[in-house]
Amino acid sequence: MKKGTVIIGLLLLALFLSGQEIQEKATAVNIEVPVRVYDGNKFVEGLTINDFIIYEDGKKQDIDAVYLIKERAIQRKESVAEEAIPEQEKKEEKFAPDEQRHFVLIFELLEYLPQINDVIDYFFQNVMQPSDAVRIITPVGNYRLTPKSHKTKTKIQMAGSLKNIVKKDLRIGNTEYRNTVDELKRIVRALGMLIAPKGSDVETMLDEYSSSLYSSSQRENISMVVTAYQLAHDRLLNIRGVEQKKLIDFGEALKQMDGQKIVFILYQREHVPQVSSRVMLQYSNLSQDDPAMYMSLANIMEFPSGDYALDVDKVEKAYADSSISAHFLFLTKLAERNAFIDMQEFSSDVFNAFKTLADATGGTVDSSSSPEFLFEKAVEATENYYLLYYTPKNYVADGQFKKIEVKVKGKKYRVTHRAGYVAD
Repeated sequence: MKKGTVIIGLLLLALFLSGQEIQEKATAVNIEVPVRVYDGNKFVEGLTINDFIIYEDGKKQDIDAVYLIKERAIQRKESVAEEAIPEQEKKEEKFAPDEQRHFVLIFELLEYLPQINDVIDYFFQNVMQPSDAVRIITPVGNYRLTPKSHKTKTKIQMAGSLKNIVKKDLRIGNTEYRNTVDELKRIVRALGMLIAPKGSDVETMLDEYSSSLYSSSQRENISMVVTAYQLAHDRLLNIRGVEQKKLIDFGEALKQMDGQKIVFILYQREHVPQVSSRVMLQYSNLSQDDPAMYMSLANIMEFPSGDYALDVDKVEKAYADSSISAHFLFLTKLAERNAFIDMQEFSSDVFNAFKTLADATGGTVDSSSSPEFLFEKAVEATENYYLLYYTPKNYVADGQFKKIEVKVKGKKYRVTHRAGYVAD
């Protein structure tokens, strides 16, 4: 199976929109930069235009205006040119971003979690407005809710429908992945049982691997089980992960949507079964006179984690749009305990890919075992932020990516913002 099956929904979305014509952008005059400033986990809302410094490709820029947005409303506006604007023009001047919102909820989970129902209820009761459009992406399908849905269904009805869809898709989706992980558990258990003392309770755990291998010589058994582990592990690598092209296609597809694009990615921590250190120690003692066997056993502990390299610059360029805000919600869980098995985390490649996506848009990255807690924090971030405007010095529409950096004077706050823009 082709790599990237775990997030095939991203490709589905890109394909759905691939037929739309890409519109040319107007020459940039003012660059808009949504900025979030945190003291620990608390949003800092008392900053003024004089507190910010902004750089483009390392060169300091003059800030034209700063808006404080609280709960989707303008709380305060400051502009360096306000004193020169006639009073009548001040009254007529309006901050008029595109208020249409397009939400994308990506449920990239390996199994159905009942707590996801709380996330869906919160979204419909506290976030979604009648004018909002919503896309839902699961490992199985790609679904859409339009503003017209409000005319035929209540929020409770829409939430109920979505719960059923997500529950069904998460139970159907990633079946091969879950089956392969279960197979790895059986293989690792078989390795442990091959050295179990006869007459111990562990003999009752014999399964399809150990029952067929236990009667052969121990060394041959070890070789056969190690080979089975290698094959299953390679298969797992081939059915998971993130392909850079799909990630970039998703960003380009988002740009073609109208209005604000707010993405929530719910991703569940992965664990892969490995032979426990206790079992490895005993096997190493058994195979001291067989270096090849020892190396095969050692390799089990050093298999690659699927850490595919991403071109960060290309990803940043794909999401270089001030109207995109992506939030990565990493659902943690404790590794299960099994005899002879160490469950090792197996999430670094997907985590890094989604973190790169979120960082490129100035979105949030957070982790917790509570999906609703993560979702509420991400929603708060989408509704509370600063908007900084500046006019680039010596602007040239050269098609190059311009990196943006925002700092707060004299403070060690955590600052998140879009990575940059394309000068076209």
